[in-house]
Amino acid sequence: LEPFDADEYIERLAWRTPGGGSKGGAEAFDPKKLLEEFVNHIEELKQLDERIQRKVEKLEQQCHREAKEFAHKVQDLQRSNQVAFQHFQELDEHISYVATKVCHLGDQLEGVNTPRQRAVEAQRLMTYFNEFLDGELRSDVFNNPDKIKEAADIIQKLHLIAQELPFDRFSDVKAKIASKYHDLERQLIQEFTAAQRRGEIGRMREVAAVLLHFKGYAHCVDVYIKQCQEGAYMRNDVFEDIAILCQRVNKQVGEVFCSPETVMAKLIQSIFENKIQAHVKERLDETRNSDVEQYLKNLYDLYTRTTALAAKLSDFNLGSDKHTFLSKLIKNIFSCYLESYIDMERQYLQNRSGMILQRYYDSKNHQKRPVGTGSIQELKERIRQRTNLPLGPSIDTHGETFLSQEVVVNLLQETRHAFERCNKLSDPADLPKNAFSIFLLLVEYLCVDHIDYALEIGLSAIPSADAKNVNLYFLDVVQQANTIFHLFDKQFNDHLMPLISSSPKLTECLHKKKEVIEQMEVKLDTGIDRTLNCMIGQMKHILATEQKKTDFKPEDENNVMIQYTTACSKVCAYVSKQVERVRRSMDGKNVDTVLTELGVRFHRLIHEHLQQFSYSSMGGMLAICDVAEYRRSAKDFRVPLVLQLFDTLHALCNLLVVAPDNLKQVCSGEQLTNLDRNLLHAFVQLRVDYRSARLGRHFS
Repeated sequence: LEPFDADEYIERLAWRTPGGGSKGGAEAFDPKKLLEEFVNHIEELKQLDERIQRKVEKLEQQCHREAKEFAHKVQDLQRSNQVAFQHFQELDEHISYVATKVCHLGDQLEGVNTPRQRAVEAQRLMTYFNEFLDGELRSDVFNNPDKIKEAADIIQKLHLIAQELPFDRFSDVKAKIASKYHDLERQLIQEFTAAQRRGEIGRMREVAAVLLHFKGYAHCVDVYIKQCQEGAYMRNDVFEDIAILCQRVNKQVGEVFCSPETVMAKLIQSIFENKIQAHVKERLDETRNSDVEQYLKNLYDLYTRTTALAAKLSDFNLGSDKHTFLSKLIKNIFSCYLESYIDMERQYLQNRSGMILQRYYDSKNHQKRPVGTGSIQELKERIRQRTNLPLGPSIDTHGETFLSQEVVVNLLQETRHAFERCNKLSDPADLPKNAFSIFLLLVEYLCVDHIDYALEIGLSAIPSADAKNVNLYFLDVVQQANTIFHLFDKQFNDHLMPLISSSPKLTECLHKKKEVIEQMEVKLDTGIDRTLNCMIGQMKHILATEQKKTDFKPEDENNVMIQYTTACSKVCAYVSKQVERVRRSMDGKNVDTVLTELGVRFHRLIHEHLQQFSYSSMGGMLAICDVAEYRRSAKDFRVPLVLQLFDTLHALCNLLVVAPDNLKQVCSGEQLTNLDRNLLHAFVQLRVDYRSARLGRHFS
């Protein structure tokens, strides 16, 4: 229902009253009628209010009466509940009293019954003992195959009793009981075996429970272990077969034996000591002396798969110390192989690495040159490093760098396999030492016998600085050596560091690596320096051959048609090739370092070369054009210092053509103001008109 609205109620009342509507209604508005209607309606409302009030009072009185009656009923129920609770307490006390009496009576009955049962049991055993004493087993329990469980219980107890009897008086009966004991034990084992073959888990569990108190219980377990392995090894993968077998047996032993963890441990021990050990011995012994590579691969594979199998088996309940148990089984199988592992690994790696290198040099028809050692060789090396003198005869390698990425990849691959095997097969305490010994072999064969040897050959192949028309292969050696070293460094970080990172061997490895790098860097620096000298020598040869004195003092000053000289053109072409070659051969900051050195030497060469000539006015212009072309070549270096040097040289060449009166102004320019006055004077002296125009006074 909607809430009461007084205004709306009055509006409806007025609307229903004749003459009480709006002015536009059917009847004219009559306030008297409306007032009269309101007065009458108010009177009716008062009467209605009185009637409702009387009804409310009547209902309140009725509610009070019913509340009093309900309160009386609740009081009566509480009194009844209290009486019932008292009766319950009395009953509980009575039950406790009776229970105490019953327990006491039960204790008394048990005190009487237990000796009685023992007496009955003793009498029963004496009866059976008498049958053995008489030599005739008349009881049905010994003759009925269906009562073998009851017979086993009796004979087991008689066997214990017989052991306490003196041998001289009861030797015969003891022998008969023992014979029957072993006979029943044999029958139970046969019954267990038959039930296992039939797959009757319930019967197996029942027989195993009876055999538990017999000495042959262990034999029962052995029979079970032997039978459950029959037909289990049908695949080529013995480890997969074992995993499936153990998974199946683990579900079964809990249903058959009361101590499944013991049976499961014994099964796994049997598998390791027999099946796995025989498999490992067969796989390893056939290759140990004939194929060392295959032997190491097999050892790694077998050990890895055995440890993986042990990890799966550790999920089973094998007792409290199952991890030690499994580790001991693995150690018993592999200890004789792991003791000699690292020696065989190192020997194989030595032979394999030597063969890879020898095969490469044989393919090149190259007989390795002995690299000298000792004090004389060290002295020669120090002299060569400091003076760049080519001690010893220079050889022609015909462009061969004697570095092979394929050889390097093969060496690194063999070493990577060795690191993987070392990580898996080494004792944790020996792992850093073993990994370091493998690293030393990598250094010996890759860094010393291959890279360092190639650097030595490359150094020997660098011609003298004054040689003509030579092809410089040492930069190719640098490029390939750099690529190889990146591969070497990656293997160092990826495969060696994880094995030694937490051992003292880390410092030793880092020191050895640093030593090797420094030795190679010294030879690389020496070779690059001598190669740059050869480049400058080639440029010097081009200039000496192509540059004529008449280039800068043309006979006809007015008919010079060339933009720059032939010598300049050929030198710039040669420089462009060498810059590109350096960029291909180097990486990182080495590019800028080598190009800076080459650019400085290139500038020095051109600077000294220009000072060998005298320049006419047109010859000076040609010199400026040449230097401008040299400056364009200098831009290829992308080295600010080199470009600055050629900018300064270009400014110096302006002194060859400027009017005498403007010399002082040009010398005070931005690019020449900081140069030595003697250097400026030396360039001015190269002018043909130096003496005739008395230019020296401008420098006084």
